[in-house]
Amino acid sequence: MNIFNDHKKLYPIAGLLFLFLTCIVVIVPAFQNQENNAPLPGTMPLTGDEMAGKLIYISEGCVGCHSQQVRNVDMDKMFGSRPGMAADYANIGRTSIWQNTATLMGTERTGPDLTDVGNRQPSRDWNLMHLYHPRAVVAQSIMPSYQWLFEVTENPSSTDVVVNIPVQFMGGKKGKVIATKEALQLVAYIQSLKQAALPDGTKPQEFLYKKSEKETANSNDGKPNIDGKAIYAASCQSCHQASGEGLKGAFPPLKGSPIVNGDNLELYVDIIMNGYDARAEYGVMAAVGTNMKFTEQQVAALINYERTAWGNKGKTVTTEEIKKIMDIIKNKTTASK
Repeated sequence: MNIFNDHKKLYPIAGLLFLFLTCIVVIVPAFQNQENNAPLPGTMPLTGDEMAGKLIYISEGCVGCHSQQVRNVDMDKMFGSRPGMAADYANIGRTSIWQNTATLMGTERTGPDLTDVGNRQPSRDWNLMHLYHPRAVVAQSIMPSYQWLFEVTENPSSTDVVVNIPVQFMGGKKGKVIATKEALQLVAYIQSLKQAALPDGTKPQEFLYKKSEKETANSNDGKPNIDGKAIYAASCQSCHQASGEGLKGAFPPLKGSPIVNGDNLELYVDIIMNGYDARAEYGVMAAVGTNMKFTEQQVAALINYERTAWGNKGKTVTTEEIKKIMDIIKNKTTASK
């Protein structure tokens, strides 16, 4: 065949063959996958600020230390309620016309996985403080400080978002720490990272290689006791600290707290479930209990731990007491909507 001796014919034909095979092997299957995959019904598209925050997340190289994939192994249960699936990434498009899709799944975990961090740590104040000085809230953190996303000023305006950084972490700077637009957008993206619930009746994939758990002593009602200390460590300790002393000027102490030790149990449970924003000197507490779907058993265990730790001497509670109060709070919340 003369074609192999004529480069003017060989190169174009080889190029056309390559394009044809690319369409058959790559492009057509990709379009078919897109048609067969769809995001879960509860998936929320990113807002403008959240998308801008995602671009900042990419530019700052956060994917180098944080993953966004819950593997189907038991050790990943702390990062999400279920293993990740294709539908979790189905609505991710190209970053721009010149940039490919950024799934941000990551390849290593120098820091924790962020798949469901919007539920695990929904406090904007905590996230802003963590960005400004990570060791202010997590003493053992090796994350770098992102102080260039903040400004320090003596006279913040009424529209500025002030971050309550304890004095010892200010590095000698005087004034108030203000979050820039970029910092707020980055935190908005981080807070948007939440696992969507599966449709009713859909069973999630099981976590593999489960560790054998030691049996715990049963309570009076025959149900296994729940470890309130473990719940506190997972959901409360990042703000109120392991010592229960909180962070001065940022998060209130639970050690010696009149709410923890007091008799107003309805207020106490309401704070756990729906958050709290009544004191200007502290950051706003998010609705931790609601976000994490605490049961009455978990709330009772948490309260009993907090009321007996750090020298507190509050009255312990029963699951039945907490259930009644949670029902009352739920009815009030429903009626107010």
